[in-house]
Amino acid sequence: MRRYPSTYASSFSFGPGPISTALKALIGLNVVMFVITTFVQSVVPYLGLVPALVLHQFWLWQLATYMCLHGGIFHIVFNMLALWMFGTELERMWGTRYFLKFYLVTGIGAGALTVVFSLLPFGFAQQIQHSIVIGASGAIYGLLLAYALYFPDRPIYMYFVFPIPAKIFVAIMGAIAFFSSLSEAGGVANATHLGGLVVAYVFLKGARMDPLAELKYRYLKWKINRVRKKFDVYSGGRADDWDRRVH
Repeated sequence: MRRYPSTYASSFSFGPGPISTALKALIGLNVVMFVITTFVQSVVPYLGLVPALVLHQFWLWQLATYMCLHGGIFHIVFNMLALWMFGTELERMWGTRYFLKFYLVTGIGAGALTVVFSLLPFGFAQQIQHSIVIGASGAIYGLLLAYALYFPDRPIYMYFVFPIPAKIFVAIMGAIAFFSSLSEAGGVANATHLGGLVVAYVFLKGARMDPLAELKYRYLKWKINRVRKKFDVYSGGRADDWDRRVH
């Protein structure tokens, strides 16, 4: 069972701690692919996410492989730094299996939502169809949201200048991603960022709910309400007996 720590937990060490084997594998994969694509750029259109190819030629592998590609040294450095900073503590809390599942679901889900977004009948959305989307940012934004949900008041240094609570930081980043996705210039990457936030939220909230138990609860509540109406049960007695009080 996953643990839900105190929202006021804090750490005074530099960084979140040592890198686990799973994080080493993820970071190593991204670095290796970055080196390969630097020298063999012809593979980028095949491994990057091109919504038109996913929709019309069913290149479904792109929904996963785009996460391993990056467009420049700063792109991969900041993504891997965020993966280490936010992923280490979440993996320690969740366990490696659930952490990897969350990373893949949010990354692939962000890619799928990007494809769906490209179908909207707007110019800023349709321009994404033939663009090449690359980067692990969808999954990184998912980790960021998870971190804010578990540690909402943990301070994060925005641009390394001043600290703000994690929940405020994620809200700011989500707003930036949303409004940037509506522009011609930033729509490609930020549509994926926004998708990562959405998928992560749905995944985490859905994991806390048992659909079968929720269905049973709704049915039982419906039956109780029917009985109340049938026997005219009210908190002050019968509906026409307004002088009575419940003691």
